[in-house]
Amino acid sequence: MDTAALPLSAWLARLETISPREIDLGLDRVARVLERLELPPAETVFHVAGTNGKGSSVAMLESLQRARGARVGCYTSPHILLYNERIRIDGIDASDQQIVSAFERIEEVREGEELTYFEFGTLAALIVFADAGVDTQVLEIGMGGRLDAVNAVEPTAGLITNVGLDHCAWLGEDVETIAFEKAGIMRPGKIAVFGSHDVPKSVTDHAATIGARLLTAGRDFDWDVAADSWSWQGREVTLDELRLPALVGEHQVANAAGVLALLEASGMKDLLKAEIINRTLSRVQLDGRIQTIDAATCWIVDVAHNPDAAAALAKGLEPQADGEKTIAILGMLDDKDVEGVVAHLHDEIDYWIAVAADSPRTIPADELARRIANASDTACLVADSVEVAMARAEELAGPHDRVLVTGSFYLVGPALDRLYSRR
Repeated sequence: MDTAALPLSAWLARLETISPREIDLGLDRVARVLERLELPPAETVFHVAGTNGKGSSVAMLESLQRARGARVGCYTSPHILLYNERIRIDGIDASDQQIVSAFERIEEVREGEELTYFEFGTLAALIVFADAGVDTQVLEIGMGGRLDAVNAVEPTAGLITNVGLDHCAWLGEDVETIAFEKAGIMRPGKIAVFGSHDVPKSVTDHAATIGARLLTAGRDFDWDVAADSWSWQGREVTLDELRLPALVGEHQVANAAGVLALLEASGMKDLLKAEIINRTLSRVQLDGRIQTIDAATCWIVDVAHNPDAAAALAKGLEPQADGEKTIAILGMLDDKDVEGVVAHLHDEIDYWIAVAADSPRTIPADELARRIANASDTACLVADSVEVAMARAEELAGPHDRVLVTGSFYLVGPALDRLYSRR
């Protein structure tokens, strides 16, 4: 196909026709194309893997790297509103032209290699970063780690935020198996931080086998959370009475703690000062992370799409006063644990509305409604579209009630788009 002069939207439509289920996971294809591109390496490359908290950790790490004067390129996925969000330089999304130019260069050198949507995006990000001359790359692993396209890039150090059950069809049915896949980002002799207190044995075993320098929460660093502050203890640095991050929830403090451990282990202790951390983390904003939008109705949007993320969301919601209701709009993809998500949220929810997410892999709204009702013993309404779901929620909501939109990036995106358009 002639791809000359295609706009970004046409490129993305073309890439979306390539099904990742038809191509084996692996690094060989990406590595071959990457070698042909002959991109200069960045001075510092951080990999960020984990079941939850990757995007938030990347945003915090990005901001702290910029605070030391580095030019930083960040690659994350999926996006919420625009594809361009996936590729950032110094906090600014890549332009359509930058991404299209990168896609064209990949097309010139791939020599028939089959690449998935994600693999194209990963290579495009690396091209954009090389062209911009970034000092530091912060690369979010898309899924797993060992065979993820990002892992074709040699890291300076890595962070695994946590491990839970998600993407089980691809990564395995139990935490130990999934953790082994994520441990694949570790390298012999290089730093790897595990950010949760629950460290799977497969992670420690793999680190020992290959000789990675593994740091774990509870042993090499730790943190405590108070009502309006938190503290962090590393191997050499202790920080007390830090301001809570702008991103809401105790899980975001855990994410921040892992990032600080990565910086300390990487020799960047100059950043581990209360004034720098307070100033930097108080400014980090990220769509869809217990994000509150106040309008005539109070909206809360969160991209939680697995049980662990739903548990963190439930804990992060402010308690409602007696008589105040929470209406949830839920949309999920067909490989997700609906019952596990509902189990963590149902005590917080008074009314459920099921809707299809904006993805071919969505669970149909009527099927989702049945599963919500069975899991929560609560009746669930069905909406034909996001617009209808939002309108119905506003009809149900009183002056002091709130509406929660959650379950998928592919629901939160369309909902946020509509909420932002009202401003």
